[in-house]
Amino acid sequence: MHTLPLANIIDNLETVGAQTGFNVQQFVAQCIAFLVLCSFLWYFAWKPVIVILEQRRKTIEDSQANAEKIKQELTDAEATRLSIIQKANEQANKIIAEAEKSAAIVTEQRAKEATRQAEDIIKNARDAAILDRNRLMEELKRHIGSLVVQTTEKVAGKVLTAQDQARLNEETIRQLTATNN
Repeated sequence: MHTLPLANIIDNLETVGAQTGFNVQQFVAQCIAFLVLCSFLWYFAWKPVIVILEQRRKTIEDSQANAEKIKQELTDAEATRLSIIQKANEQANKIIAEAEKSAAIVTEQRAKEATRQAEDIIKNARDAAILDRNRLMEELKRHIGSLVVQTTEKVAGKVLTAQDQARLNEETIRQLTATNN
């Protein structure tokens, strides 16, 4: 008789089971208990652990994304800081150059002003010297004119008239002027 392979397997299992103390009912009960235990562990142990692991994975991903974002912001902030420092240095150099230029202009203006004041002082001194010389020359001319008149009166022994005094004064002044020039 030709039996199905499954039936042969079952017969062989029963024979082996009888020899080893295997009981199908106990096996099925243990399988059901194992499935219940697996289901219980799945719902009450593994599922919460998987949920916690998934939350942790998501938190780690978010942290990595946030760290990457912070790193990018830090790079941007550093670039901005360097740009601001460069602009500040350029502006400081520009202000220094302008200050040096202004100082040079002020120095030049003060030098020109000092030169102008020195020239004014020299001109005023020359003008004052010329005025003093002219005043002294006029005094000298008058004094010499009166000396000439007095000398002439004493030498000539006569009192000179106003016309004689004027003529002698003019002649003396003309001679003094010709001698000075």
